[in-house]
Amino acid sequence: MSIQFPAPHSRFVDGSVAEGTSARPRMDTAGAHAAPARRRRPRPAQNLESRGGALLQLVASLLFIGQAALIARAVGTMSSAITVPALLGPAAGILALGVVRAILEALGARLCHRQARAALGRLRSEVAAAVAARSPLDRNRPVAGAVASALAEQAEAVVPYLSRFKPARLRASVVPFVMLAVVLPLSWAAALVMLVALPLIPVFMALIGWRAQAASEAHLKEMGSMNGFLLDRLRGLATIRALGAVDTTALRLRASAETLKDRTMAVLRIAFLSSAVLELFSALGVAMVAVYVGFHLLGTLEFGTWGVPLNLSDGLFILILAPAFFEPMRDLSAVWHDRAAGEAAFAALKLLTANGLPLPGANMAHPVPAAAAPAPDVVFDTVSFTHAEGRAPFAAFSLTVPAGGRVALLGPSGAGKSTLLALAAGLAPVHTGSVRIGGLPLTAETAAELRSGMAWIGQRPHFFAGSLAANVQMGRPDIGPEAVEEALAFATLDRAVRGRSADDGLGEGGAGLSGGELVRLAIARAAVDPRVQLVLADEPTAHLDAATAAEVTEALLTLATGRTLIVATHDPVLAARLDTVVQLEPRP
Repeated sequence: MSIQFPAPHSRFVDGSVAEGTSARPRMDTAGAHAAPARRRRPRPAQNLESRGGALLQLVASLLFIGQAALIARAVGTMSSAITVPALLGPAAGILALGVVRAILEALGARLCHRQARAALGRLRSEVAAAVAARSPLDRNRPVAGAVASALAEQAEAVVPYLSRFKPARLRASVVPFVMLAVVLPLSWAAALVMLVALPLIPVFMALIGWRAQAASEAHLKEMGSMNGFLLDRLRGLATIRALGAVDTTALRLRASAETLKDRTMAVLRIAFLSSAVLELFSALGVAMVAVYVGFHLLGTLEFGTWGVPLNLSDGLFILILAPAFFEPMRDLSAVWHDRAAGEAAFAALKLLTANGLPLPGANMAHPVPAAAAPAPDVVFDTVSFTHAEGRAPFAAFSLTVPAGGRVALLGPSGAGKSTLLALAAGLAPVHTGSVRIGGLPLTAETAAELRSGMAWIGQRPHFFAGSLAANVQMGRPDIGPEAVEEALAFATLDRAVRGRSADDGLGEGGAGLSGGELVRLAIARAAVDPRVQLVLADEPTAHLDAATAAEVTEALLTLATGRTLIVATHDPVLAARLDTVVQLEPRP
């Protein structure tokens, strides 16, 4: 064993190979100034859904014109004292059109909903991929609670936006003008009244809509903030109780809930206001058309036609179409809140795709498991890294870890030990210099392949609610139950959980096991995969008593047999058991 205490931030040497200090920094292809890996961004809302369902609903709305014409003709026929058999044709036509309308409307609504759900699924997948593509070292990553709220709850506002608002907007853009074209040859006065009344509705809806969107964005932001706060506090409930901060936390949660209630009521007030405005103008428009047609049929108002007075059938046809003329706008108003909420949801999801510190190789296809390779050497060549706030824990760091070597990175907090491990694991791109694993440069193109031969044992390994076996297997289909049992025995967890089996449940975050048992479970995760030839351990003995730390150290050294091991630690006892110790000091 050799212990090295080189000058801070100079080129380090291992026990056998000396390297010079004159190499100049160079940019690596995974560096901050390299071209970023392309990532699929969420597509614009208008491109997410097919128009098939909306077109079916549009056709169903236009078929009402035919029904209205047949109804007006049937009433005109009855007023002429024609026999009942003459009404059978119009009645059959009205029934047939009604059936076709119902079928098209149902199919259109169903298709729109299915398309919206599919679009939401694609959007969620893209956002989740964008969040997963950000490095764990990115301090600007959105908190887990905000991500969960946006993807699980806020994103649901996309479905009514695509399935109801989009078709309603299409109908409002087409149906009134088709009906206007049908009414105009009969009476230019009635068409003029409709034309004048129609623009007032979207104008006032737009004025109200600006306020509605702002209110929806504030509502979703407050909801995400409260959900994130609640999730974080639930995770730290034991600490909150230990510090006696339960009442303070409850008061803050209550204040957040009251603010959310106020935001919700503001959105509802605007929604009711928009509906009231629309009902007012549509009712006035229908009333004005009805007054004109009534007085024209009585002979009081003789103008407004093209030389031929309206008869009963024509007047009734216009009166039937008048409410239907405003109906698409009424439908649009009913879903106007869906528009505001949907666009606010798109904005919230877009924030999750903001560029940040990338995870090298995040967008590369998962490599096919290969046979175990020899233990690799690890070379840091004049590496530097700068955190988002501008702090650089080291500059021009160089170190060669030979194949099968066991190296300890020893130093106080802030010296960059964990950052170096993360760079070796390809969890963040280096800013200058390069990292080579087994002679292969660690870049965005090679990171995924190289990580398949690594094992990471972090300071706070995360464990999921589920069985011990599932927490060891981690979804790797090539690892069977026998391998899991052997890994648990290797990490001495078979004694720690005596009386239980690998299929027994484990609480969220590892509830049910002690701190030392959780570290050994992380070691079992690494030991279960024979392809792992590089082990990176970050403070594996932190917060453990001496006896437990000794057991973890023995398990870690046994795991490192025939493998390359790099450990970041404050523990001098653990460091003394390794081949090489590299002393790090924080930069001034």
